Amino acid sequence: MTVHIVSLVLNQLSVLLRDEAKLLGGLAQEIQLIMDELGHMKAFLKFAEAKEQDDPRLEEWVMQVQDVAYDVQDIVEEFMLRFGCNHGHGFRGHARKIITSVGNLQARHRIALEVQSMKSRITGISEGHKRYQSEYGTYGNVSASDPGNNSWQCNRDEALLVEEAKLVGIDSPKQQLICQLLDGCSQLKVVSVLGMGGIGKTTLVKKVQEDANVKRQFEILAWATVSQTCYMEEFLKDLIQQLYQGTGKPVPQEAASMNNTDRLKAIVKDFLRVKRYLIVFDDVWDVRFWDVIKFALPEGCCGSRVMLTTRIADVAYASDVEFHSYVHRMQPLSSEASWNLFCKKTFKNSSCPDYLKDVAQRILRKCEGLPLAIVAIGGVLALKDKSKVDEWKIVERSLLDCSDKLDRVGKILSLSYHDLPHHLRTCFLYASIFPEDYQIEEARLIRLWIAEGFIQGRTRMSQYEVARACLSELTNRSLIQLRDDSYDSSTRAYHIHDLFREIIVSKSSKQHFATTATGELTSWPKKVRRLVIHDFTGHTHRSICLKYLRSLVTFKSSEPSSKSLLSNLLRGGCRLLKVLDLEGAELEEMPDEIFKLYHLKFLSLKHTRVKIIPKSIGRLRNLEYLDLSFTAVSELPEEILHIRGLLHLVAYAFQHVTYEYDINGFNGFKAPNNIGRLLSLEWLFYIEANDASMMREIGELKQLKRLGITSLRRENGKELCSSLGRLSNLEQLYVQVSHKDEHLPNLQTMDLNQAYQGEVLCFKAGSFPKLEQLNILALSGLRWLSVEAGAMPNLLELGMANLKFLEEFPRGIQHLTNLQSLYLCHPNERLDAFLKNPFEDYQRITHIPEIFIWDDEDGWCRHPQFRQ
Repeated sequence: MTVHIVSLVLNQLSVLLRDEAKLLGGLAQEIQLIMDELGHMKAFLKFAEAKEQDDPRLEEWVMQVQDVAYDVQDIVEEFMLRFGCNHGHGFRGHARKIITSVGNLQARHRIALEVQSMKSRITGISEGHKRYQSEYGTYGNVSASDPGNNSWQCNRDEALLVEEAKLVGIDSPKQQLICQLLDGCSQLKVVSVLGMGGIGKTTLVKKVQEDANVKRQFEILAWATVSQTCYMEEFLKDLIQQLYQGTGKPVPQEAASMNNTDRLKAIVKDFLRVKRYLIVFDDVWDVRFWDVIKFALPEGCCGSRVMLTTRIADVAYASDVEFHSYVHRMQPLSSEASWNLFCKKTFKNSSCPDYLKDVAQRILRKCEGLPLAIVAIGGVLALKDKSKVDEWKIVERSLLDCSDKLDRVGKILSLSYHDLPHHLRTCFLYASIFPEDYQIEEARLIRLWIAEGFIQGRTRMSQYEVARACLSELTNRSLIQLRDDSYDSSTRAYHIHDLFREIIVSKSSKQHFATTATGELTSWPKKVRRLVIHDFTGHTHRSICLKYLRSLVTFKSSEPSSKSLLSNLLRGGCRLLKVLDLEGAELEEMPDEIFKLYHLKFLSLKHTRVKIIPKSIGRLRNLEYLDLSFTAVSELPEEILHIRGLLHLVAYAFQHVTYEYDINGFNGFKAPNNIGRLLSLEWLFYIEANDASMMREIGELKQLKRLGITSLRRENGKELCSSLGRLSNLEQLYVQVSHKDEHLPNLQTMDLNQAYQGEVLCFKAGSFPKLEQLNILALSGLRWLSVEAGAMPNLLELGMANLKFLEEFPRGIQHLTNLQSLYLCHPNERLDAFLKNPFEDYQRITHIPEIFIWDDEDGWCRHPQFRQ
């Protein structure tokens, strides 16, 4: 995380020197020296953060660098607040001439002294950097996530195996894997087992390899642990020794002294040629391992098998292109299986006493079906006095800190955190702000990441796209889990395992990343930079220093004094605040203190009771994101037009919600005239289509990517279409027509051919009442398609072609009760799998008499009738 902070500060210093040289005067040289020293230390920081868990001295040094980087940031932003102008956009827009006043002269003198003090501190810290660099030597290749690294250098605790007598719920997955190994395929096949740390991958695969039926089928059996520390030459030598010793043959003498990876691979390949082998590569962390080892594996026609265990999805699917492959994703134990395993380990042959059941169930829920944690915690509790409930409650309060066994569990899980690239560590650490068992909305998390400055845009990728890629990577690494009932990006939510959450909450506290106010918080850190409110019922004292606060996030509570609490917090001089997320707070009006937050970039009042946005909103000149969704705000003042750097403007309220994907009616907001002046806008929804002039204004917003319009009247449709033709960056469009107009009531045929770039397309209830034929063609970004009950009631024919990224069959297709024919041209893998493998969702399309699939050789072919 410190690497990210230093990078951010270096960028700010660079901009300051470039754009504010005249304002800095004699301070410019001092700033340059600070920048140079931080730049020199940044490279070593990557090494230090990878090693700090093993060396307390490095850990302390990293904390010193982090603290000084934060303090430099404080000085820079206070300088800009004091001497920057009261208009402009972002950090670059804060330049103006110094106001010659006594107050500013005093402030300049004070800031100069702080800069001098900071330079002295950094010089001292730099001495530590040079000393450790000399001690550890070169540090160019330190990260398992660094693509330039030829080995993976991070110590790994051995996996804790659970004896079969204590393991439950293993029989079914064991049989599935055995079936994959013995399926009769004569080609080399790779079977990967994917899942988070501690879920039992190693244990399961070991039981599969030791199965008598499996042993009989293979001439060669081998097991090789890869782990994060993998030097390929040594790994191959160990594998060669195991292979030869397993068959009683002498190991080639030249292999022991050989330092050529290609020749070592050739020895392995020659040994395995014309043999039927089963080799397990356990705990693989990097795709590059497979890219190397595959050349040591002869394919042949002997029916050989390779098994991999990994926490990372990209590794599990790495062999897909070249070999027959199968990926088994490990699932947590069920509640019943978890309880059985827990009781076996904790109570031996006895049952759980009634008076312990409540606390035992709470502890078990924190394990969330993770066998490693259940066995370790059960072992600890087995030694506790069963008559003392208080001892069990101590374990419940801090699962990973109450014994060496549980500390070992924490270290095993922490391996996944330490393997992350530095930018992903910060993103994952940020998830610690969410309450326990909280369903983390994708949209909210991404918005906060961007607002906090964790996400930088890349060539041909927006910040939003980069953030989604980061979230996908964390999911692929089994660090967070996508909720099963998630649908599209607007409702997609994630969950973090309780034990992973304990780890990142602990790291967040240790690194002063965020302060969480929950219950009666009485102890506050000296400097609070991120404050998170979880049902806080205490009081904020005057002694609490919030002048360095950058981010304030609240989570929904029934606290009636939200406004007074917020006013007290903001009154604490937090003028550097950039992120203010008040989603779910019990607010009916905005506290006046908000409008004094000059640096504020992100403001969310989502799910509050706010009705009116004051004219003072125009004073927030640096605001980039304003979320007023699910509020009672119906109109925005003209002063909103002063915020020329506004990127996202979201305001709407649903009139009535029946269930998650069936929303009947919502209100947009009345925008001021000349909304077209907000030239930076990328998101704008939902805006009421008041008149033709408002629709013309939309055409001026050339940066728009997402646009939502409500109450569109037929007479304004022409102006809207004209404006849409000018919005070349538009990706998603939502239009709700006025209740006075029917939605294209006479349209009978419609082709959507490359006509839409969004991810979600929904046909609303009552739309296209006479439509009989619909073709959806080459919508390159489309991932989800849904049909509400009552939409297109007379549709007879539906065609879909070249929808490469469609995740599933149209949700709600069962509502098209008159549909006679469905045509699918070049269905993607997901749709093809849907058609080939019967399961419950087939009920959605069994009412369609004819389904045709396009074949490049035979043309349209009727698909066989589906059967239960």
